[in-house]
Amino acid sequence: MFKKPVDVKTIQRLSGADKKKLRRTAKGRFPQASDADLDAILPPKAEITVAKYPNHVLVYGIEGEFPMIFNTDARGHELFPTVYALWKVPHLLPAFTLKGGEVSRFVIGGADLMFPGISIPPEGFPSFEAGQPWAVKVPGNPAAIAVGSTTMSSTEALKAGLRGKALKILHYYRDMLWDSADGCYVPNEGFFDDIVVEDPNPVSTSQAPDSAEEPEVTNDGSVSAEDAGVDISDNHGTNPGIQIEAVEEITDVVNELKLPEDKTTEQAPVEMEHHNLRTEEIDSLLDKCLLQALYTSIKEKDLPMPGSTLWANHILPNRPPGVTIDIKKSSHKKLSKWLQSKSSSGLISAKEDKYKKEVVLLAINHKHPDYMAFRPEKRVQELVEHEKDVAESSVTKQLEVAEIYKPSSHVKPIFVAVEADMEKYYSAPEASDIVFRYVEKEKLVKPTDRAKVILDVTLCDALYKGAIKKGSAYPTEIHKKDLGSAFLNRMQVHHKVSRGTQEVIRKGAIRTIQIMTERRQGNKKMTRLSGLECFLMDPDSLASELQKKFACSTTTAELPGKKGQYEVLVQGGVIDDLAKHLVDHYDVPKRYIEVYDKTKR
Repeated sequence: MFKKPVDVKTIQRLSGADKKKLRRTAKGRFPQASDADLDAILPPKAEITVAKYPNHVLVYGIEGEFPMIFNTDARGHELFPTVYALWKVPHLLPAFTLKGGEVSRFVIGGADLMFPGISIPPEGFPSFEAGQPWAVKVPGNPAAIAVGSTTMSSTEALKAGLRGKALKILHYYRDMLWDSADGCYVPNEGFFDDIVVEDPNPVSTSQAPDSAEEPEVTNDGSVSAEDAGVDISDNHGTNPGIQIEAVEEITDVVNELKLPEDKTTEQAPVEMEHHNLRTEEIDSLLDKCLLQALYTSIKEKDLPMPGSTLWANHILPNRPPGVTIDIKKSSHKKLSKWLQSKSSSGLISAKEDKYKKEVVLLAINHKHPDYMAFRPEKRVQELVEHEKDVAESSVTKQLEVAEIYKPSSHVKPIFVAVEADMEKYYSAPEASDIVFRYVEKEKLVKPTDRAKVILDVTLCDALYKGAIKKGSAYPTEIHKKDLGSAFLNRMQVHHKVSRGTQEVIRKGAIRTIQIMTERRQGNKKMTRLSGLECFLMDPDSLASELQKKFACSTTTAELPGKKGQYEVLVQGGVIDDLAKHLVDHYDVPKRYIEVYDKTKR
């Protein structure tokens, strides 16, 4: 889920009511947690932020610190703690203990955990239900290395002989969610004592064995993924060895880290080196981070930008390595007051958004003396990472739409005859190739007219059975140019939509996006936009984007009688500009956009 870098769509602070709701949901989701445990991961007096990702995942964290909780259903019910939360409260979740450190190398690489890789305690196999959150630990170490969801209940697992997948890994140490906090907190000494991170050689890409035998150790002391009891088949083509090589880079630094025994000392040693910064030093550091961000990461096209987004995506990433910035310890005390002071000095233009109740960055004064005198730091590693992030973000915006076909019962005999896969989806050329392979195999090309194909009983039934009126004669031949389209008409039409790493396949032809402008009370125009879900576009995110682009009010509403389908309502007649925006910024082909202007008479 967090294997590849993904740009956060929005970051907002939670209101007091939302914080209480989140706490109640977490209490129900983590029954083992006490009030003190919840205070540790969701401090009552701290600002809690929620980051929304393109894959509908929400991540809740302490502002300026660590992500603590994430949910996978965008409704807040499927909550999971991050490894940061589990390092603060180790007993927050029940945990599976691996059979040995050898298995941890695959889990850190993102592989799902199989039952053969789990160590069964002396008191017996633990009891659990399907879909419950569980952690993963290595023997003799209380620090969790991964979090996931159980795929079946303990009863079902025992009936299956402890075979198959036990835990679908959703988040693990050193993935992109962990890295979003810059890796600025790890447990104290000894954390990696029992975690093996060497590159497994060789790595098997098959599933784990259907038995609970001990892993077979090779001559070099390593084990394969198959014997370790992990499933790397869903790794999306990623070589676990490559991922694990990245883990090796940090072993020298954190070789002697371990969970703190006293909760009062849970703050990272790196942070403690900088907790004595004076107020004027923090103010100076804030100004330097802002100028660095203005030079390197903030683009004109990103403006206007909410203050929370500026802080999380630009100020914090530009701080010096190992330094923690707390705005409350500055002379400004609040982010809004700091930005307003920079606006008063003329460096930036900022004002408070009355609706969101936060300061928004509007413009940058490139001729300000502080801006002109500043020389940004050149960080080679950061430049490389930034280029990778830009590449990833451009990939996520690329849209691919394709019409595909699945074999139906009508054409099954043709597929069986040429030994083609009935469960596969085919493009139009691939499907046409199947029927022509059958024609070639059965030698059905008409000898006297090679542009035509003779229809034998099997091919005739595949093309026309049930489609010819009763009493009418069946054709005996067909022109080659008509054979492909006639064959496609007898198959099931599907469509595949992919955007970056997301991909869906749905039955039927793809529905178009509909943009309609109509008049409402007071002769005002309103533009309605629907059908976004077919193209993997989030209505809420688009509504927020259009609000800034067109400087108008926007909202989303569920379509009547169509559960899960939403429309975006935009104030004003922006029908042409909106269609152009979808084509230019979301790669939606023009043929999939229908425009209706009901205001024209």
